[in-house]
Amino acid sequence: MSARILLVEDEDHLAQVIALNLELEGHRVTRAATGAAARAALDDDHDLVLLDVMLPDADGMALCREMRLRGDHTPVLMLTALGDSGHRVAGLGAGADDYLPKPFVLAELLARVGAMLRRAGWTGNPAPHEVTTFGDAEVDFTAHEAAMGGVAITLTALEFDLLRYFTAHPHKAHAREVLLEEVWGVSGQNTTRTVDNFVMRLRRHFEPDPQTPRHFVSVRGVGYKFVPDP
Repeated sequence: MSARILLVEDEDHLAQVIALNLELEGHRVTRAATGAAARAALDDDHDLVLLDVMLPDADGMALCREMRLRGDHTPVLMLTALGDSGHRVAGLGAGADDYLPKPFVLAELLARVGAMLRRAGWTGNPAPHEVTTFGDAEVDFTAHEAAMGGVAITLTALEFDLLRYFTAHPHKAHAREVLLEEVWGVSGQNTTRTVDNFVMRLRRHFEPDPQTPRHFVSVRGVGYKFVPDP
């Protein structure tokens, strides 16, 4: 089954190569080379957005932030030549679900796209209605809705995925490498910092005091565990 992918990239040659390979994978690709064109294209439904950070008329991070503020939870994979850790953290903070610095290997891009689509459930298989509560939080995984103390919270698709994994495996210590493989579908020691960033985001959303977490607890020498009822 094909997925609908919006490719926002102003480098025409690179956009052609990416689009061609995605289409060879069976996906339908809509291209946009500017922020204005991307905003217009986002009025239609997509299963995934590949978003360049440096556009001629817009900041891709600002565009991603706009999407999240209006409740658009479409998974976003950011593509950028700004690959240092500070920019990666900023991209994730803007609401991106994954971040791939340029230059990248095409096979890795395709693998990340496939993993993100699988996590997002784009194959259309029906899922049971899932509602989880812990502390003052209530999370509806089917509707992609969350609230803390009755106040709605906006989560990205990957934040939902990580939270779902934690809540499905409470009181168990999870190594960062295992979380990367199970939630992100990737492996590698050099990307485990991504897990730390997302756990920090869950703490900011759901912990009464993020500096003293009670639900998303660090396990020295291992990684993290989820405690629903501390």
